[in-house]
This record gives sequence, structure tokens and C-alpha cells, in this order.
Amino acid sequence: MTAVDSRAQGGFVGRPMKRKEDPRLITGRATYVDDIQPVGTLWMAFVRSPEAHARVTSIDTSAALAREDVVAVFTGDDLEGIAAPLPCAWVPPGVEVNAPEHWPLAKGHVAHVGDPVALVIGVDRYSVVDAAEDVVVEYEPLPVVVDPEEALKDEVLVHPGLGSNKVHEWSLGGGDLDAGFAAADVVIERRIVNHRVAGGAIEPRAVLAEERAGHITIWSSTQVPHFLRLFLSILLGLSEERIRVIAPEVGGGFGSKLQIYGEEILCAWAAQRVGRPVKWVETRSEAMMVTHHGRDQIATVRVGAKRDGTVTAFHAKILADFGAYLMLLTPAVPALGAFVMSGCYRFPAVQTDIVGVLTNKFSTDAIRGAGRPEATHMIEVAMDQLAHELGLDPLDVRRRNFIAADDFPHETALGIVYDSGNYQASLAKLLEHLDVAAFRAEQERLRGEGIHRGLGFSTYTEICGLAPSRVVGPGGFGLQTGLWESALVRVHLTGAVTVYTGTSPHGQGHETGFAQIVADRLGCDPEQVEVVHGDTAAGPQGLGTYGSRSLAVGGEAVAKATAKVVEKGKALVAHKLEASPDDIEVRDGRWIVRGSPEQGMTLAEVAGSAYIPEDIPEGMEPGLEETAFYDPNNFVFPFGAHAAIVDVDAETGKVKVVRYLAVDDCGPAINPLLIDGQVHGGIVHSIGQALYEQVIYDEIGQLVTGTFVDYALPTAAEIPSIETDRTETPSPVNSLGVKGIGEAGTIAASAAVANAVIDALRPLGVDYMDMPFTPMRVWNAIQEGQQ
Repeated sequence: MTAVDSRAQGGFVGRPMKRKEDPRLITGRATYVDDIQPVGTLWMAFVRSPEAHARVTSIDTSAALAREDVVAVFTGDDLEGIAAPLPCAWVPPGVEVNAPEHWPLAKGHVAHVGDPVALVIGVDRYSVVDAAEDVVVEYEPLPVVVDPEEALKDEVLVHPGLGSNKVHEWSLGGGDLDAGFAAADVVIERRIVNHRVAGGAIEPRAVLAEERAGHITIWSSTQVPHFLRLFLSILLGLSEERIRVIAPEVGGGFGSKLQIYGEEILCAWAAQRVGRPVKWVETRSEAMMVTHHGRDQIATVRVGAKRDGTVTAFHAKILADFGAYLMLLTPAVPALGAFVMSGCYRFPAVQTDIVGVLTNKFSTDAIRGAGRPEATHMIEVAMDQLAHELGLDPLDVRRRNFIAADDFPHETALGIVYDSGNYQASLAKLLEHLDVAAFRAEQERLRGEGIHRGLGFSTYTEICGLAPSRVVGPGGFGLQTGLWESALVRVHLTGAVTVYTGTSPHGQGHETGFAQIVADRLGCDPEQVEVVHGDTAAGPQGLGTYGSRSLAVGGEAVAKATAKVVEKGKALVAHKLEASPDDIEVRDGRWIVRGSPEQGMTLAEVAGSAYIPEDIPEGMEPGLEETAFYDPNNFVFPFGAHAAIVDVDAETGKVKVVRYLAVDDCGPAINPLLIDGQVHGGIVHSIGQALYEQVIYDEIGQLVTGTFVDYALPTAAEIPSIETDRTETPSPVNSLGVKGIGEAGTIAASAAVANAVIDALRPLGVDYMDMPFTPMRVWNAIQEGQQ
């Protein structure tokens, strides 16, 4: 399929329109779960384990039940009616997975701090927390293991009944790895740690469930309302049509709300038991403790190359810390990175070997980028390390290994087909904004003044637009569903338009971008287009938002549904104006006969003719709405080039990002403002990991970083004004030509910052160190480097 210029018909696509969503969000008029309060709502609080690993020897609920403000107390022994443990829906194919059962409430054994052992339901939001403290739980502590390398030794078992902490082993490779290393003039090896992080969404999770007449409505701050309905149906034994899931404003997600959490299941289950609405709102401390974490991989990376920098082989061995349980996508996350372990390079041989392991920490799962930031960090840091080893310019090494711009679609050694790309162009565009020679001269001058400035690059590609069912489904990569997307476009009698999308945003701007796509095609203003999302009772079945799929899959579904409406509308207009449907075009807000602009109809007139069907073509049904389901034949592969400039204070170890530049290519822009917003947010997310953020457990499994006092997030004071630019290389996969952008900044930035910090530190004897580049860690590295 050849991509078309989606801006041809109207002119709204491509404009930097302000987001339609923002007025309600920034004026406090948006609706979050916590704003919804049905009559008679009860509150739920959890009793959570203070032990990282223990047997539960007794639970005394009598004091809590004696309180007048308590309605019920439940423990793991009371979970009658929940048919199965929490789901793990995606594991790599062809491997056996050593998976523990993960019940919403622990049954006699806890495996991490925060493991819930009881829930208390009461009449007041705050007193129910006090009541939870009245539940007396006795524990028999067990040995704890938090280091994944130690966990592999199986000297301490996270789940004794499993017999081993190893979850699985899985590999993906292509080309002759042994021959590649044998042909190399130099081989480098680095141990690259990508540490554990939290999602840190601005709003913690919240759930409210209500049962009426055998039907359950659940409001949840989830990225995947349709998946939640599916698993509620399975676990509670209810047919799906009796369950309605609504995701109002989500308050940020970044993957942390791409999950089926025990609290969601228990809220619905408890509402059935007590016969009243039940609400739970997560505290920030709970969010840090039991909203899934991300990353936590230890990689051993080997790269073989010729003296001129041509890479002959790339091998990554990854040890992935999965925490205590496997959640919805846990085992699949490191594997997602394996699919793009070639990066934007023509590596002739590449292999990724993954070992998953359990520890006494909370679970890891998808956090913005989900495996691809880890892979890009390995590749781009290794490319800089290789260049230094060979005494070559890091950019020259990259250019030498880039896939040629005329070699697309390109099949990598792994058998993955990249849709389109021009990595040379994005790097060239970046260098239009950055004079490297001038920087090096300034760097040398500043060192004489005691200022250690560094420059780092990251050229990346990523796999996104998660959808092709033939690739990711049960017969492919093992996901137990397809990954298409849906849309319904309805033109009302007055010419107003409602779009129902199966994707469910949490800040990306769907209501604006999708409205622009529809408005151009229907000849109306985006203000006339309302986009409805996040409600399983409104519109067709959908699959949610993750993996930068909203536009490339969900937006294409919207475009296809709109195209069906246009086709019907043209037939209707042609009938009314006695012309051929092929001669009808939408221009300047009117449906006209080509060459005779005086003959035309407005969208409202077209809709009026469809809904008052006195004169419509024979055989045409009344009404003007259409549905489309879209399952692409391939992923899409955005790419770009980023650069970071940092200053390192050698006296304190503090790192400051002085300048950050990003050139990204996500195909033709639907709305440049939305692109910039996503890129900015992604970069800040990644700078946060590189410099500040780290989830830390001590040796006995206690969470040390349980609040934002301990877990440092970047603020506006730490981030420079981010400079962005774009190239536009259309994808042939969809008619819009678009690719994803929501994760690009996060995927690229950590390596750019890491390479910049190491560039600054090399004169001080530091050739490599891992994130996070906190002042203490950097200062210690400097001291060791100068010994």
C-alpha cells in the first residue's frame, strides 16, 4: 500500500492545533474516578504485608469487624467466586514459563512488601484506613533475595513450591554470530545495567465498582478498559455484556496502567458481596509500592567490529528481574527489545538471550517504551564504547553502519522488516542545529576553567504500532488475543460528528488528532467532531492504548471508518446532484461536483438526506455512520537522532543537562503540537531515569524509595528548553503514512545522556559507568578514576 497525503482534502491535518481536551483538564473541570460518588458508596483499604517474604500464620479481623464504621473484612480464604489468579497474558512462544499463582489477596504466603493479605470495607474514606490497622496479622519471616544474580542461584526461593526462581529462557537471533565475532578485529564487552524505575503517573490509580440487577459498572483509571472487562468476565464468571468498564480521565499512565490489577478485580467482587458501590483510591506510597515497576535488567553486551568501525556481530545477554509475580505482560517486555536489537544498523549477526528471574520485589512490566528503551540504551552506549575503543568518531561509526536510505523496506538479520527509514537524514538534520567542531573547541576551553562538559548522541529506531495479529497473536509471538483496533464514525442529522475509538488515551491528545483526521475527510471543522473513548458500552470492541499504537492503528481505523462514510456520502450526493460518485469531492467544507463548485452540499445537508430518506439511491440504507476494524500487516518503525550536552561538577558529582536536541521521524505530522508534547514528555521521562530516578530495595526487601521525597523526579528547574525538529518519512503500512511517537523520547534519551556524561568524565579517568548518574555515584566514579 502506498501512503497518501492525508492533508490534501482539507487542511486541518498538519496544523499545530491546540488540544481540545486541555480547557477542562487545566481548569479543574475534568472527571476522574475520585470525582464519581454514587449514593451509598463504601470505601476499601488494604492490609499489606510489611515483610518482603513470609508465611502468614494467622489473621485476626475481630477488632476491625467490631467497629461500627466497618461493613466487611475479607482475606485470601474468602475469595470464593474469583475463578482464577491474576492473568499473565503474553509470554514468548516455545518456552516453558515457571510462573507462580498470583491471587488478588495472598493465601498463606507473601512474596514482597505490600503484598495484600486482607481488605477492609467501611463507610468513610479515612476511618477505613484506621480500621485496616486493627487487623492483626502474624508472619513467620522467610529468607529474602532481591539481587537477580543471587536469585538465579536458587539458594533462597521466592516461591518455595516452584523449585526455582528462574522463570524462563528465550532467545532471538539471526545471522552467524560465531562467524561474526571470528571476523572481528576488535571485540568489546560491557555490563550494562538498566535499573528499576516507577511509572510516576501524576494521578495514582483509582477504582469504583457498582452492581445493579446483575450488571457491574466499574470505573478505573486504566489504559485498557476492554481488556479489563474481558478479565473481569473470566475471573468473576460473568458474561461480558453484563460488565461495563469506564475509564474517565486517567491522569497519566506510561504503561503503569496497562495492567489488570488485583484491586480492580477485588473492587468489583466486593461490590457484589456487599451490595453497594465500593471505591478504592491509591495513595502515592501505595503507588510506589504496588503499581508495577519497569526496566530492571542486567545485560552483558558484546560487539565485534572491523578496524574501520563496521560491526560484524552484536550479542546481548539479558537477566530480567521480574519481581515476585508475573503480571499481564511481564515476560514479554524484554523480548520486545530483542526485536529491534539491530537498532538502525545493518548488523549481519545479532542475538539476544533472555533469562527471567523472580525476586522478593514488586513485579516489573511495561513502562514507557517497554523493552525498547533498554535495547536502545544497550546499542547506543555500546556504539560509543566501540568508537572510543577504535579511536573513531562516534558519529562516523554510526554512519558506517546505518541501513542505506534506499534499502527499505529492510529485512534485518532477525527477519524483522523495517517499513521505511532515512537515518542519515535525521542525523543530518540534527547536525544542522549542532556544530560539533565548535562544541569540541568550547569543551576544551571549559576544561581549562574546571568545567567538564560532554556531548552524547543516540540514533534509534523502535518497533511500535503494536497490532499485527498474525505476528503477535497466539500463532505468532504468543499474545492470547489479536491486536487490531476499531472505530465508529457517526454523522448526526445536524452535521455534527461523533467518533467512537477503541483506543483509550491517558494524555496523548486523541480528541484533537482524531478530530483533525475526520474533519479533513468530511469537510467540517474539528470543533464539530467529538471523540468518545474509554467506555466499553460506547462504540465497538477496542483494545486500548500502549506501544505507540494509538495513531498508527487506532487513527488508521478512524480514517478507514471515515472513508466508508465518505463513500456513502459521495453516492448520496451524486444521486442528489445527478452526477457520478467518482466526480464528487470534498473541498472547502462542501461536497461538490468536480469542475462545478457551484453544485454542492454541506455535510449537514448530506446527513439530512441520509436521515430523511425521501430521495436516496435504490438499495441504500438510511443513516450515515460506519465502523471499521483495522489489523495492519506490519509494525511501524519510527526513528530519529538525539543529542545531549551536559556539565559535570567534579567537586560534587552533580550532572546538569545544558542542552538537549531531538530530531524524530514519525511520518507525516497530524498535529505538530501533539508530537512536540509527546517528545518533550518522553525525553524528560528518560532524563529522569538517567540522572535521578531509581526504585531501591534494601537487602531485606524493604522499599527505600517509597515516596517522592526518596524517589527523585525531574522538575522544570532541571530540564533545559528542549529543541525539537522532524523529518517525515511516510510508512507504507497505513494510508496516513504515520508512525508512533509517544515513546520515542524515552527510548532515545537515556543513551544520549549516558554518552554525554561519559564524554565529560573521560579526562577524569572514567570510561564507563551505569545509570543513574546521581552526584554520589558520579563523584565516586571520579575518585576511582583518578586513583
